[in-house]
Amino acid sequence: MAPAVEISIPSAQLSSTPKPYTVYNISLRLPLRSFTIQKRYSDCTTLHSALTAQAGAPPPASIPAKSWFSSTTHNPELTEQRRKGLEAYLKTINEIDDARWRDTSAWRTFLNLPSNLSSKSSVASTLHSAISNNGPVTDPVVWLDCHRDLKVQLHNARLHLTQRDQASNAQAQHESGAQAKKCLVKAGTMIASLDQGLKSQDDWGSEKLGEGEVRRRRDLVASARKEKDTLESLLNAMVAKSRVDATVEDKKALITSPSSHAHPGTAKPGRVLGKETKRTRELDNQGVLQLQQQMMEEQDEDVRALLQAVTRQKELGVAIQEELVVQNQMLGMLDEDVTRVEGKINVARKRIDKIR
Repeated sequence: MAPAVEISIPSAQLSSTPKPYTVYNISLRLPLRSFTIQKRYSDCTTLHSALTAQAGAPPPASIPAKSWFSSTTHNPELTEQRRKGLEAYLKTINEIDDARWRDTSAWRTFLNLPSNLSSKSSVASTLHSAISNNGPVTDPVVWLDCHRDLKVQLHNARLHLTQRDQASNAQAQHESGAQAKKCLVKAGTMIASLDQGLKSQDDWGSEKLGEGEVRRRRDLVASARKEKDTLESLLNAMVAKSRVDATVEDKKALITSPSSHAHPGTAKPGRVLGKETKRTRELDNQGVLQLQQQMMEEQDEDVRALLQAVTRQKELGVAIQEELVVQNQMLGMLDEDVTRVEGKINVARKRIDKIR
């Protein structure tokens, strides 16, 4: 069974205090959120003593020994060695089957873990399963955690798309595109789960949100959905461009000058085996020429269809403009009528005042 918390110490750094000391960045990953805490070596030795006292036995791993003749502030090798030792120490306690050291208050206080971590982890696992099955998220706190994960997925998708655009070969482009697509699929599942959770407010029980908060979260979902659609459109455009580039390369590869390598002075056109496409491999030169003409005719048809669509759009725009001119004229006539009636009303009021 996987541990409820994943622990690692990716780095260490010196403090910015007048008397510097080494702090270790301990990264903790829970099912629905991640955070980092900073601890000194002395904090770890205090933890070791507290675990031994509260559990009645020393932990299954030993803490790295203290160095009396060297300091980590001036010895990077010692810092790296101690970082690895502390990471192995914490991972051993975290992953061992015997949970008596993890159940102590000293362990939870040291890592800033809640006292009911196990129950929260089971709830989080259940909710992650619901998200995987496109089920609604009906917990307000977990909803925000899932939205945070959604933003991470969208950010990763954008990074992969950037890598795909900068890739120099087809294999790298395909791998980056696949990773971006994977992130976008996960983001789509999360958006559906969050949206369903907001629609099923009756299932939230006593933690039902107010109308203002519901509107705010709906705006978050709408913004995320818009960003996802934009990234998907960008990915589809990149894929379409790659296909067009591949088609152009195939056309260029149909006719080359194989004899030019043997006789640089001559450049006779010819077809190269191994660079044929599926549509041209079984055709002779005349068939390739006919296929080229057919493809050009198809492109011309597409251009004509596009021209017709643009023409219709232009006609529609002209008709709208003419309608607006007519509407403006009618509004002008209405304004004149209102002015005339207003003048008559003023005259009538003056006569009434005279009568009084």
